Amino acid sequence: MTLIIDCHGHYTTAPSAHNDWRDVQKAAFKAGEAPPSYPVIPDDDIRETLEKNQIRLLKERGADMTIFSPRASAMAPHVGDENVALQWARVNNDLIARCVALYPDIFAPVCMLPQSPAADMQGSIAELERCVGLGFIGCNLNPDPGGGHFKHPPLTDRFWYPFYEKMCELDVPAMIHVSGSCNPGLHATGAYYIAADTIAFMQLIEGNLFRDFPTLRFIIPHGGGAVPYHWGRYRGLADMLKQPDLASHVMNNVWFDTCVYHQPGINLLADVIDTKNILFGSEMVGAVRGIDPTTGYYFDDTKRYIDALDISAAQRHAIFEGNARRVFPRLDAQLKVRGL
Repeated sequence: MTLIIDCHGHYTTAPSAHNDWRDVQKAAFKAGEAPPSYPVIPDDDIRETLEKNQIRLLKERGADMTIFSPRASAMAPHVGDENVALQWARVNNDLIARCVALYPDIFAPVCMLPQSPAADMQGSIAELERCVGLGFIGCNLNPDPGGGHFKHPPLTDRFWYPFYEKMCELDVPAMIHVSGSCNPGLHATGAYYIAADTIAFMQLIEGNLFRDFPTLRFIIPHGGGAVPYHWGRYRGLADMLKQPDLASHVMNNVWFDTCVYHQPGINLLADVIDTKNILFGSEMVGAVRGIDPTTGYYFDDTKRYIDALDISAAQRHAIFEGNARRVFPRLDAQLKVRGL
């Protein structure tokens, strides 16, 4: 039996009291005041938001569990200063930990980071350590904390190295995931997210990051952005840049998820990218929530697309479970404790 592990879930349905506190926190920062204490949110409020949404959809679509993190578009580290970003990261990550405590067989936690644009990575290192101590299995790493202006150095720059060292020490991967866009020319989910995924991959081609960190692991979401569609371009650019073939230069350390919301896109992903580099993901109740009029099914019901692929049972097992357990060894250990 194969476990169906959705590697890309966000708490997009968090209780209103959580979101209301964020508004108060931002207003307090503008006024030069300290925000009030974070509200007490009853367990029943969390249960209601999850059981009506993510848990219901997981059961309806035939998945077993999801790797769960705070809402990506709301991470917004560009808001306020580092202290604001740290407070917001902590309450979000603590809320994810509560989701996991209530439904430990369904959710596996991944943390957001307090990546204020003017800060170094020390605060993020501390939050990652704290969260791993709470049982978190990975993190979301924002390559553009400024929200759509790309002023940070590329992911191969030594600015990021202290954080990578901690990732390797703790043996956790990162999903490369931007947040909300404050650039009016970049629609958040339709342009910014896909552009950032593609930019990150090209940065990895240009550098030699995995020579310095051979055990570092990244997930590039949303099907790898434009990369699979332009695979020949990136292979050719690697050759022009005198870099090794992508298979050895990048793809021992990078995985793409299946948050691609139509069958032809998933078919292309599976045709171009080796099965060992694909993780099942849906980002349900996320960027694309409607029903596809051409199929009658939800766009983000991505399990359906993988079920329809002309691949072997071993390949399907790798996409649904095997690859996730390799990329997230802390998840693998937790599942083994449960006898899975």
